[in-house]
Amino acid sequence: MGDTSVKKVESRHSPKGDMGQKYLASGVRLSMRLWEDEPPGEPAPAAARDYETVGYVLKGRAELHLEGQVILLNPGDSWLVPRGSSHTYKVLETFSAVEATSPPAAVHGRDEGKDAAQKKPAKA
Repeated sequence: MGDTSVKKVESRHSPKGDMGQKYLASGVRLSMRLWEDEPPGEPAPAAARDYETVGYVLKGRAELHLEGQVILLNPGDSWLVPRGSSHTYKVLETFSAVEATSPPAAVHGRDEGKDAAQKKPAKA
């Protein structure tokens, strides 16, 4: 018998998190989420998360403020935020990006926990 754990998630039916992210496909050790059309604005307070994040910019521009560095994110760029690293984002132009997190951000309150004041790649 083949693998029956295969999932398809249509973005229009995806649940949304408190920070505006859409949760996409998720497995036991990895999940995806979408930040869609995040408006420009000032960054939220920096936060450290209990997961590793890699992301890919679909459109727009943002700054990733990571442990004292400022990294400009443009369409086609990808980035890594190591687990436990203090970071935030400042959106410069309406921003859309896909991120993968390990372990899954949506599980056990990792995304919406005590430091949820930090927003996503638009407010990340």
